[in-house]
Amino acid sequence: MSGPLVLLDSAGLYFRSFFALPESMTSPDGVPVNAVRGFAGMVAQILTDRRPGRLVACLDADWRPAFRVAAIPSYKAQRVANPAENEEEVPDALTAQIPIILDLLDAVGLGIAAARGYEADDVIGTLAAQEADSPVEIVTGDRDLFQCVRDEPTPVRVIYVGRGWSKAETIGPRELAERYGLPADGMAYADMSVLRGDPSDGLPGISGIGEKTAAKLITRFGSLQALIEAAAAGVKEVPLRVREAFVHDADYLAKAPLVVRVATDAPIEWRHDATIPAAPKDPDRLRELQQRWGLGAPVDRLIAALG
Repeated sequence: MSGPLVLLDSAGLYFRSFFALPESMTSPDGVPVNAVRGFAGMVAQILTDRRPGRLVACLDADWRPAFRVAAIPSYKAQRVANPAENEEEVPDALTAQIPIILDLLDAVGLGIAAARGYEADDVIGTLAAQEADSPVEIVTGDRDLFQCVRDEPTPVRVIYVGRGWSKAETIGPRELAERYGLPADGMAYADMSVLRGDPSDGLPGISGIGEKTAAKLITRFGSLQALIEAAAAGVKEVPLRVREAFVHDADYLAKAPLVVRVATDAPIEWRHDATIPAAPKDPDRLRELQQRWGLGAPVDRLIAALG
């Protein structure tokens, strides 16, 4: 267990694999397996390059949790394909591949974790916050998880793969401060995100406050709560337009932190723990999946990476 605890933003990684690789990658009977091949290859690369002591594939049990929607109904609303079932809009060719990915992880025996009523981000946030022994590395293409970085009591870093694995960036408190002009604290990123909002997640932000202004305000006052208190007290260092915007958007400002911040106490449920097996848990099943879906070299690399 000498290496880091690596936490995979699994949905983010297989979505990226799906869009990065052509659907012409198919099984022997013509079913697209581009996401499966890409995801398996990336896990093999992560095992080889990062040499983790433990690894967890973190999953969404609920991609749009009720507690976040109750706070801000617009949360991810633009991505809902079936409002009656609260189903996410996912390409059919990808939807069919997700069970194969889970079967593959299960046959290998890699750790899988989810939490009922929570997103994968919350699983990652909880596991990272609770880790007291090893460094933590979060592999994701989602900047929202920058809020998890820290130096103490154990270092937490994001391995950001927004431009692919070959251009992965390691983000810690120092890099966060340099990039955004924020205090060297992951929570400062979450505070900034509350103010600026995120249209892709249906979060409007505070009227007239963009990323640069949000970063300057959080840096000046140290935290969102301190800024809110200063604005309420009429402190002159808080611009009048910001104070007025806080009054105008008071309901959003009160509720957004619950939506933006990842949970650190999600009730984790496991299918296999984080221990990385020296060999596949079910080699026969793994070879059957490899042959059935034409997964060839990615599965071979995954098996080799376990050792």
